[in-house]
Amino acid sequence: MKVFVTGGSGYIGKAVISTLLRTGHTVGALARSEQSASVVEALGAAPVHGGLADLEVLGGAAAQADAVIHLAQARTGDEDLAAATAMQDGVGAGPYLHTGGTWVYGDTVGVADEDAPWNPPALVAWRHPVEDAVLARAARGGRPVVIRAGLLYGGGNRLIDIFFAQPGRKAGAVAHIGDGSQRWALIHVEDLAELYVAALRAEPGSVYVGVGGVNPTALETATAVSRGLGLGGRTVSITLEEAREQMGDVADAFALDQQFTPARARDELGWTPVHTDPLALLAQG
Repeated sequence: MKVFVTGGSGYIGKAVISTLLRTGHTVGALARSEQSASVVEALGAAPVHGGLADLEVLGGAAAQADAVIHLAQARTGDEDLAAATAMQDGVGAGPYLHTGGTWVYGDTVGVADEDAPWNPPALVAWRHPVEDAVLARAARGGRPVVIRAGLLYGGGNRLIDIFFAQPGRKAGAVAHIGDGSQRWALIHVEDLAELYVAALRAEPGSVYVGVGGVNPTALETATAVSRGLGLGGRTVSITLEEAREQMGDVADAFALDQQFTPARARDELGWTPVHTDPLALLAQG
């Protein structure tokens, strides 16, 4: 299958391209700069020059592909929906995989699944109308699938590194918000890449949470990251207000208490995460 990928030079995108190629697919990847083009070309994908605002490029590349995986982060909901519409128009009845995130659910009550109600923080509230519009194409002959990923780790993780590890190196301890009892739905980037490839065969209109089934607390995660940094497991509590000053709006997402199960993807797609000990991996550094 020929797959067109956006965001291919990014953290998730590199893992997805590698997994697609390893499983026999060919890949064209959107590249908005020469540097991005070099990255995806080195992975084995054919660069498609343009950005998310280049709707004709997106539609044309999607029309020449058998499937589309949209990983690139849009600046606004309007930009994301316009890009998604162009690519869905282009790929027609081929699979179109759209990226969301579990943060849209807000706090969960115990272990939740894809049918949990939405209660998003402001940072991701824009996703609701976009995903509704994407999924609505299933009723008109499209094959949309939405994957809502949990908090990623493994490899060059951006979020944990930027918001916890880097400040921790300076302060001598890794911060957590409040008492750190809130749980996080983690997933290894390689497991998430496998889920995207498996979801190419999903039924139209399907939604999957991309999680590893392990939901450690923020304190446990911070302690493991601290050990990985050589800080002896030292952590420090900060208030949500302090976190907002340091991180901006994403602090409200890190303060969420979330637990999710990957059961639907396991049962419907035969996908099973293999990285099931995130704390051990984070502690290795």
